[in-house]
This record gives sequence, C-alpha cells and structure tokens, in this order.
Amino acid sequence: MPGEGPAVRDPRWVFAATAVGVVAVFLNMSGLAVALPTITRELGAGPGQADWILLGYMLVTTALILVFGRIADLVGRRRLYLAGLVVFTAATGLAALSPSAEFLIAARVVQAVGAAAVITNNTALLTDVFPARTLGRALGWNVTVAAVAQVAGPVVGGAASELLGWRGLFVVCVPIGLAAIVASALVVPLIPPSGGSTVRRSGGVREPFDLLGALLSMAMLTTLVLALTPRATATVAGWLPWVCGGAAVVLFAVFVLVQTRRPYPLVDVALLRTRAIALVLAAVLANAVGTYAVVLLASLHEQAAGGATSLEAGVLVTPVAIGTLISSAAAGSLFGRFTPRALTTAGMAVTACGLLGFTLTLSPAAVPFWTVAPFLFLIGAGTGLFMTPSTSALMLGVPAARRGVANGLRSTTQNVGYLLSTALALACTTAGLSEPARNAAYEGTLNTLNVLASGELSRFVANIRVTGFVLTGIAVAGGAICLAFPTSFRLPRTADAAMDARPEPATTRRTSP
Repeated sequence: MPGEGPAVRDPRWVFAATAVGVVAVFLNMSGLAVALPTITRELGAGPGQADWILLGYMLVTTALILVFGRIADLVGRRRLYLAGLVVFTAATGLAALSPSAEFLIAARVVQAVGAAAVITNNTALLTDVFPARTLGRALGWNVTVAAVAQVAGPVVGGAASELLGWRGLFVVCVPIGLAAIVASALVVPLIPPSGGSTVRRSGGVREPFDLLGALLSMAMLTTLVLALTPRATATVAGWLPWVCGGAAVVLFAVFVLVQTRRPYPLVDVALLRTRAIALVLAAVLANAVGTYAVVLLASLHEQAAGGATSLEAGVLVTPVAIGTLISSAAAGSLFGRFTPRALTTAGMAVTACGLLGFTLTLSPAAVPFWTVAPFLFLIGAGTGLFMTPSTSALMLGVPAARRGVANGLRSTTQNVGYLLSTALALACTTAGLSEPARNAAYEGTLNTLNVLASGELSRFVANIRVTGFVLTGIAVAGGAICLAFPTSFRLPRTADAAMDARPEPATTRRTSP
C-alpha cells in the first residue's frame, strides 16, 4: 500500500527502531522497583496502593498481549504498534505529573495499555521483516535487549530519582518514547493484514474477532492476580481472595475449552499439545517467576534495612545487568555448538546458585556490595544463558507459519511469570508485620523505627530470605524441566506439513517479507 508505510530495505533498521520502543517500555517497568519507597513516602501511599502501582501495570499488560495480537491482525501491526507507543509515551508524561497515588495507578494502567501493544507487535514486526534463516537470531537479540533494559532499569531509575525525584524515572522515558515513535514511523513497514497473516477465510470473508476468548483471558488473569494479592483484595472482603482463586481456576478451564472449539481462536491451543513447546513454555514461566522479583527484593532490603538511597539500591543490582548482557551474547554463539537442553539447564543451574547465595547473604543490616555482587551477577548470567536458547528453540520447534503465535504465547507466559514473581514477593516480604512496620518497609524507613523496628526488621529480613529460598526452589524446578527438553527442536517435515495443513490461527505472524 503505497504511502501508508516505508518499504523494507534492511530489516536491521526495523530491529533498531523497535529496540528503542522495547527499551522505553522495559526500562520504565523495572526501574520503578527502586523508586517505589520514595513514591510511597512522597505520595503517602498505603501498602495496598504501593502494591497496585506495580501490579496494576503488570496485570493490564499481561491481560492484553493476546488480545492485541488478534487486533493487530485485523487493523495492521504498524498502526497498532505506533498507537501503542503514543499511548505509552503520553501516559508516561501523565505519570510524571501525578499528584496522588490514585492518579499514578490510573496513569500506570493507561501506560500498560500502550505497553501491551508495543510488546505484542514488537516480536510480530520482526517476524514480518526477517527471513526465516535469520529470524531465530533476531528474536534472540530482541529478548536480550528487553532483558538488559529490564535489569538496567533500576540503575537508571535510581539515578533519575536521586537527581530529579521519583518523577525523574518517567521524565527520562518520555524522550525515549518520542524517539521510538519517530524512528518506527520512518522505518517500520506496513504489512497488510491479508499478507502473510491469514485473517481472511478462503471466501474472502474476514475472520471474526474472538471476543469471548479475549474476555475470558482478561477475566482469568485478573482474578488470578487478585487471588495472589490477598492484602489488597481482603480490604474489600476477607473472603474475596479465595473466591478470586476459585474463579481463576474455573475461568482457565472454560478458556481452554472455548479455545479448543473455536475455528479461529485467540490462542492456538494445538501448539500446547506438542511436548517440546509445552516444556519450553513451562521453563520460561519458571525462569520468570524465579528471577524477576530479585531486583525488587534487593532494593527493598537495602532501602528498608540498610537505609540506602534509590541510586545506591540501583547500583547494587548492576551486576544482574552485566551478567545478563555478557551471557546472552555468549549464548548466541554457543547455540550452534550445544543443544538447547544443555544451555538452558546450565542457565537455570547458574541462576539457582546465584539465588541461593543472594538469599544467604541477607541480614538485618546493609549488605556490602562486594558480598552480594557475585551472586547477583550469577543470577543475571544464568538468565541470559537461558533466554536466548529457549527462544531460539521455541522458534525451531514450530512450523514457520506458527512462529508468531508461539512467540505470543512465550510473551504472555513470561509476563504471567513476572506478575506472579512480583505478587509473591510483595505478599511474602511483609507477612506478619504490623501496619506501621509494613508502611515503613515500603517507604524504605524500617531501620528508623528504633525499638519498634528491632523485632519487625528481623522478621522482614527473614521474610525476604524465605522468599529467596522459594525462588531458588522454582529455579531448580525450572532446571529439571529443561533436562526434559528433547535433544533437537527441529520439526520433521511430516510434522511441519501436518501442522501447516491446519487453518492458521488468528494470531499467526508472517515469517518473511
């Protein structure tokens, strides 16, 4: 369609442009962890509000990823991607101006709507423009960019908070978002919905949008999060968390049933019947749950127990970013020499060792940087070693026409893991604390409560250690899942042909220009 989008000359320019959008989204998402105590103090937010400043964003993003994948097939990925960047950037500016915790939560929810459109279409756009022979490598680097932005966020957030106050984190992300809008408008091509993504039936009739599947997926994830945040949910009614938990189980069963009976479902459930794909997604979930909350735990501990500033807490977790950057780059080179099973298992093992060491170093006082840094580095290195081969293995384990929907499932699974990890950390770390101590823990002032804090501080640190041991166990379980991976993820020609013979699901992406 002339005039509606630039032609694809070099897909690397598309990667560069979308990488800027990825940085804006993930930098803001993870950077808020170190700024949370400052935000809580200055906006007078209670523990429940502090929870939802983090969880509200993650919930909306996770719930909308699959939905936006389908909408992108109908209206075009370029349009939805650019709209997402505009919404995200505008909401980021509003968040910087927040006069209250309620306003900030609302701005974060709007941010999440834009972020979901960016996350969903980022992978799909790369799948559109990169040829099949280099797609796995491009997606691996895309995961690396997201991972590095996530773990670099606390450093940027800490520095911005020190120089400009907590609003500085949002201020910094606005120009990055604007740069992403301009760059993407210049180089991201317009791929007609009828191009490689089958959104029309053979008779030319447009496929219906799976509204029921979309509503079920959003309701399922919402009730799941409410069940996992009982402190916030129980303020409405003490029985509500239990009802939400039961509802999440029922909704999940109904969602799977509906998806298996729809000719053009929101999710291609057939992919999950493939053992290799199911194992990869299970390992992705374990990795996300086991590692994502580490930055939050380290930041809360150093600010609440050691009295560290946001910048000091951000610097403390830099080894995670360094480890991820080094190992993810190395994993790309090692992928051709070792099997995905060997690399992902090694990555989860390194992560588990780092988590255990980090947990054992915690104490009611500040932990010296050089004591905890090696273990944080191991966590980052293990994460990077796991992510690149797991993503590439997933791409090899599905037919070319299913790579987009497979990545959609991976993104959703990963985001659910991030959400569960954060909910688990928030619920466990302040369990059993008095209301004043809980507020002080979120504000980063627990070590200033003198006599009151003596027992409360020890309980708080003990809670963090228990959480760390739980995360270590999850990483070990993830390693066991990786051991069950097949030695090869390349599909036999017969399997590839059989899967391609089925009608393509609504969220299928093109794999070549």
